[in-house]
Amino acid sequence: MGDVRVPRQLFLRGVAVAYLCAFASLYIQIPGLYGDEGILPARLLVAGEQKPLLQQLQESPSLLWLVPSLGLGPQQGLELICLLGALLSLGAVLLGALRDSLAYLCLWILYLSLYTAGGDFLHTECDSLLLEVGFLAFLVAPCGLLRSSTSPGLHDPVTFWLTRWLLFRLVLCTGLSKLASSDPCWWDLTALSRYYETQASPTPLAWYAHQLPDWLSRLGAVCVMASEIAVPLLMFFAPVRGLRICGFYIQVFLQLCLVLLGGCSLTHLLSVVLSFSLLDDDCFSGCTHQKKKPKSKTWSQFLLSCLALLVKLAVYVLILLGTIKLFKLEINWEQKIVLSKTSECACVRGIMGKLCALTQWAIFTATTVAVFTLSLVPYTAVAGVSAGKIFREVQNAYGAVEKYQLVSAYGIQHRMVPPAGRPEVIIEGSGDKKTWKELSFMHKPSSVSEAPPVLGPHKPRLDWLLWEAARADYQHSHWFTGLVQQLLLGKQDVLRLLQVDEAQYPFRVSPPAFLRASVYHYHFTQTGQDGNQPREWWKRLYVREFFPAVHLGDPVLEELLQEAGLKFPVLPISDTPLAQALSVLRGHARGHSGPLVLLTLFTTVASILLLKDLVSRSRTPKGPKPKSKPATSEHKSKKPREAHPEASEKNRGPSGRGGRKEGLEERRIDSDRSPRKRK
Repeated sequence: MGDVRVPRQLFLRGVAVAYLCAFASLYIQIPGLYGDEGILPARLLVAGEQKPLLQQLQESPSLLWLVPSLGLGPQQGLELICLLGALLSLGAVLLGALRDSLAYLCLWILYLSLYTAGGDFLHTECDSLLLEVGFLAFLVAPCGLLRSSTSPGLHDPVTFWLTRWLLFRLVLCTGLSKLASSDPCWWDLTALSRYYETQASPTPLAWYAHQLPDWLSRLGAVCVMASEIAVPLLMFFAPVRGLRICGFYIQVFLQLCLVLLGGCSLTHLLSVVLSFSLLDDDCFSGCTHQKKKPKSKTWSQFLLSCLALLVKLAVYVLILLGTIKLFKLEINWEQKIVLSKTSECACVRGIMGKLCALTQWAIFTATTVAVFTLSLVPYTAVAGVSAGKIFREVQNAYGAVEKYQLVSAYGIQHRMVPPAGRPEVIIEGSGDKKTWKELSFMHKPSSVSEAPPVLGPHKPRLDWLLWEAARADYQHSHWFTGLVQQLLLGKQDVLRLLQVDEAQYPFRVSPPAFLRASVYHYHFTQTGQDGNQPREWWKRLYVREFFPAVHLGDPVLEELLQEAGLKFPVLPISDTPLAQALSVLRGHARGHSGPLVLLTLFTTVASILLLKDLVSRSRTPKGPKPKSKPATSEHKSKKPREAHPEASEKNRGPSGRGGRKEGLEERRIDSDRSPRKRK
């Protein structure tokens, strides 16, 4: 493996972009989710019995426990954490000096504080992945802020190797979980035809992909399985550089397809960021202006390159033949379809510098080995692997650090693709319990005539949790009772989670007196046999009741609120200068949708980076510089004297430099007056 300075910087900048998306997206949703009049108020965390600060930090590590000392409420504390994280991650994106180990440690602590206090809305797989990648960024980033500028800040490649190990775990376990689950659609290769409509946030392009012929969707499922199982096993840790680069392009192409079909979630973004670990600096040599002269290869180098070429061809043929054999691929030339079915320390100068670098290398290498060992524990839940095969000390260590989300398992809890359609919770309101009006959401399918929304990197926490809650009953989602209560009260912060545009909300004049919820199954519509497109994007079918019709003061609603722990005392609102500043910022952000805010933020960042690039290019001179001999010290010392002759005359004297210069001038005049010169 060659030098990885450029991939390391791309990885660190990508992690900063992921943090920026996460903090900014959550900041927009805090009032409706965790506000004093939100679905799951954050003040529930501090309304109970007060415990010592150290005990609170030990039980649930979060900076939210330090917020009361600043004179802020829990909601304002969450907003402050999001703003600090967004500013620090934005600085890490724009400034290379802030892509430092200490900065990434602060980002990890800030997001861990949100994760610990977030409850159901933040305990998702992509949040766990962001915390683990963020901790790796702390290990990979240089330690420059606490060291002198002349000392090298990059770690050895051992820590950066952990990013490739995490990519391997993420991709391989995602593929294996599809086959290890009891979901038959991955065995009969019909999963993609269902996946287009049942994923978290399908895009309009997913509707067009759903219209593809069945044989093409089956072939796509084969490609997905090969990319997630065969490619990681044969390419990610291959000693041949070309195989790793090919694995990088395959993974980036796969994630790009998933983004086009289902939006740019944090999981897709972090997968691309982790894929940079497959590259080295030689992949970016063409982007630099310096051209290296080709060196003549020796016989040994020529033989090694031929051997590497043969290994690459053997791996490609093995993947191709294995895919054809395992999935029984056959080409029907008559129907023109494809049938398939499953069957750096030495650079430091000085003794103290070497000692510090050696200590740093030992610490980070030991941490790398520890993280690698702990990452094996979550996968003992896979069928056929016994937890007894892991040392008890390792299991105890994993249990001690599990709350910090240093390592997690991905793909083990595989979500089955429902054959009956996409389940969605539809909430309806009424003023007289006779005429019911549907409450439409702007970030999830509701109206059959509206196109699927394009969210970008924004993650609507409420919409995604409703999508998961539709697979079970409301008893498994205690937060849903808080949503019903706030909708009956007509709280504006919660209503903005549904619709930013008040004209789209049917009860904008007065809140509904009654609310109920039902589960519908959604399907994409199909084009007609004549090729005409239907007028509607979705078709749906009523399945069952999800939540009974309730009203304010209803005994059923009051009992559910009591069971969910949503009966809480009202805390006084803080009025400190910091709280007032946070309120002013919240007033400017209120009324804007998450995708619009993130789009504006990314446009600003791209403009700043473009301006920096243009300024740096304008400062570099165009064309080759003229070669000039470096001026000697004697010549440099004469220039100021020639520029100031009056000052030099004042400094002349009978002896010293002035007298010596006078003698030289007289000799020059005499030589000019010689008879030979006159002739």
